[in-house]
Amino acid sequence: MTTPWSPRAARSGAVVGLGTLLLAVGAIPLTAQRAPQRVLPRRGAAAAAPVPIVFVHGNGDHAGLWDNTIWRFESNGYPRDRLFAVDLPHPSAASTPTARESNRSTPDDQAAALAAFVTRVLLRTGASTVALVGSSRGGLTIRHYVRFGGGAAHVSHVITGGTPNHGVMALATTTPESEFNGLSPYLRALNAGSEVVAGVRFLALRSDSLDKYAQPTGAAMGAPTMATGVDARSPALAGATNVVLPGTDHREVAFGAAAFAAQYRFLVGRPPRTVAIVPDSLVVLDGMVSAHANGQPTNLPLARAVVTVHEVDAASGVRTRVAVHRAVTRDDGRWGPFRASATARYEFEVAMPDSSVVLHLYRSGFPRSSAVVNFRLPAPAASRRDSVSVLITRPRGYLGASRDTVRFDGVPAAGIAPGVPTVDRALRWFTADTARTVRASVNGETIVVRTHPQDRRRLVVAEFQQE
Repeated sequence: MTTPWSPRAARSGAVVGLGTLLLAVGAIPLTAQRAPQRVLPRRGAAAAAPVPIVFVHGNGDHAGLWDNTIWRFESNGYPRDRLFAVDLPHPSAASTPTARESNRSTPDDQAAALAAFVTRVLLRTGASTVALVGSSRGGLTIRHYVRFGGGAAHVSHVITGGTPNHGVMALATTTPESEFNGLSPYLRALNAGSEVVAGVRFLALRSDSLDKYAQPTGAAMGAPTMATGVDARSPALAGATNVVLPGTDHREVAFGAAAFAAQYRFLVGRPPRTVAIVPDSLVVLDGMVSAHANGQPTNLPLARAVVTVHEVDAASGVRTRVAVHRAVTRDDGRWGPFRASATARYEFEVAMPDSSVVLHLYRSGFPRSSAVVNFRLPAPAASRRDSVSVLITRPRGYLGASRDTVRFDGVPAAGIAPGVPTVDRALRWFTADTARTVRASVNGETIVVRTHPQDRRRLVVAEFQQE
């Protein structure tokens, strides 16, 4: 519902007001950490409460990547019902900022979805403004909303983490119209005049050298001989508070402990008491099931997916008893609530409505409640007749052979290069002779999984919570 982006609109400061945005509210689900439905507080009470924070994911991602950050804010006393994470429906960028491509989004699409979500947060909390925190492309979405979409009236703080504010490249001859090209008309307009917006406080977080999308060459993107025209300073913003987080990769600069400490200090005005995640006595989990469409990830809720939760033995991955939770998703795609144990390990079995794909996800433990335990079912993949695969994923950080230790049953994982961390997953095939226990480990943490050689529809994933 924002005014379509154009250089002319950028210069004129065209905006969309709160009343207009109400028309789009119903299409965007509101996700908070078990935030209860309640009567709106009195304006005075809302003004006295901490500013609501909305976390915005990056390209191809979803709200679930923010759970560690949300838990850290909670661990420092930030109210649970003031913490929100948005699932933007079509998270992958279109080839250009004006292209209409199936299941991809333009900057206008993203900003409109964010605007609707912010409106709902303001209505729920009774607050007059929110703080927006974005990872990677999420920061561009925030900046677009604040500058071109009327968001400046409703936003007090903006934090970008690893956002390619000046592009992942700045080249006139390579994808010159791309949202991620620093010389494109889009980024030129977004950065024209002032890179920040009056009345809104800005913090830009960046790495010193390990952000794969802020490199002087294209090696991390598979083009080692290409000079990108950018460097580690690309995520910086003129006029913002700029903070360098040494040793962080493209995702850690938004989701990591050091990133949280910088975010908290900027928003609250003092350092956090702790960057640890403090366990809670009651753990309730929920989230949304989504899938892929036209070869691209979506954050659209998937109905009729079957989610079964099994408690497993941490040492063997074997199920210890009958299922502890089972749900068939409705139109909102939600699979919970599920009351979990903070000390237990679980296997989440998630099946497509037509059972063409079955995901077996084993995760690090859950020290606190979360409403963003999201599952995205993969598109059906080719299988090997005599082998089964196990996938290690680390969605809140990348993997690099120079600093990270990644192993399957003690054997180093293949496909992880030295230097700048560039991948967030590792795959290994195992002989499909019998079901087996596999010990997946990343940087000293181990998740034990079980294979399912009798059924090739099944994908086994060890997802590491660490950032």
